[in-house]
Amino acid sequence: MAACVLAGCGAQEEQPPGQATAPRQPVLGQRADDENAPTTLGFPSFATKNTTRIGGADPIADAAGVALAVHPSRSPQTRPAAVALVDIDNWQAAISAAQLAADPIGAPVLFSAGDQIPPATQSALRELQPAGAPTARNARVFRIATPAQPERLRAANIEGSTPAAIALAIDRLHTSAAGGASRTVIVASSEDPKYAMPAAGWAAKTGDPVLWTGRETVPKETVEAIRSRKKPRIYVLGPERVVSKAAVTRLEKLGDVTRIEGENAIRTAIAFARFSDGDFGWNVVDPGHGLVFASLRRPADAAAAAPLSSTGTYGPLLLLDIPTALPQVVQDYLLDIQPGYETDPVRGVYNHGWLIGDETAITVDVQSRIDALLEIEPVDTSS
Repeated sequence: MAACVLAGCGAQEEQPPGQATAPRQPVLGQRADDENAPTTLGFPSFATKNTTRIGGADPIADAAGVALAVHPSRSPQTRPAAVALVDIDNWQAAISAAQLAADPIGAPVLFSAGDQIPPATQSALRELQPAGAPTARNARVFRIATPAQPERLRAANIEGSTPAAIALAIDRLHTSAAGGASRTVIVASSEDPKYAMPAAGWAAKTGDPVLWTGRETVPKETVEAIRSRKKPRIYVLGPERVVSKAAVTRLEKLGDVTRIEGENAIRTAIAFARFSDGDFGWNVVDPGHGLVFASLRRPADAAAAAPLSSTGTYGPLLLLDIPTALPQVVQDYLLDIQPGYETDPVRGVYNHGWLIGDETAITVDVQSRIDALLEIEPVDTSS
């Protein structure tokens, strides 16, 4: 199946609102050190009829591309109030920061590299021109566990010495902005990123925090965040070998605990996509949904992609383990929710997939296969 290349859109330099520049030709594999990365990634770079790819060579470039796809920034109404700036080496902080992409803040994640701001992030900040979050200190940037300092942008610092402490600080900020705490939380392993990745999109959609636990021990900051909610619903991601019975027993003293699990990370992501418990869970068990696909080898891509789960077609994150093959269990799931029509496809419902990363994450052949599985098909009603 042929894939078409879409023209990118975006300005290299700051410009008056509404003044567009000529489109640029996007490419796969844009690097984080290319200051034009968000220009060519901001409007997605490689598409088929049912899929759209933001094809960065790394999560830094992907985050810049996602931020500009969700916030085209061609007018004040399409700019974000703020962005969350997180160090690329701190995947736990990045996933927890996805909570700030939810209302009322709506801050996409961008990445620093130590005390440096990569060119892709710098260029994205110039284009996004965040206006300031009125419910969160009027900050334009939330600096989360990073020494990097954007120039000429009002920043608020979110600090902590551990993933659990950073998650608590992020949750406090969001709770203050929202005027109250959520009644549900997600607890994930701070030691195994691939099981935590699906939590980022849900946090961005709902504002539920992503809190952290070790395999056996629940950190005091996670306990504090949960206790502040007075017996909330607690959803643990991953099987017992990732979060033990001992950890769950500790959590059960704090609220109503439900484990969402599969035999591995790919199956756990699908279990979460299918899961429903009252108002919690994606409940994607039928056609007509958005989906996000990423490589479990690039955990920071989960945070980069999180705004795609909270806007547009909304949808859960699904994981691939190697770039050259679609896991059978993912194929089976897509077949299970594939759209169909009896007489007129115009009256049908449709699935759409966002793909994150270049061909080192997901090859174009795999993208083509995903496209075919998302396509609406005629339903044989003769039998």
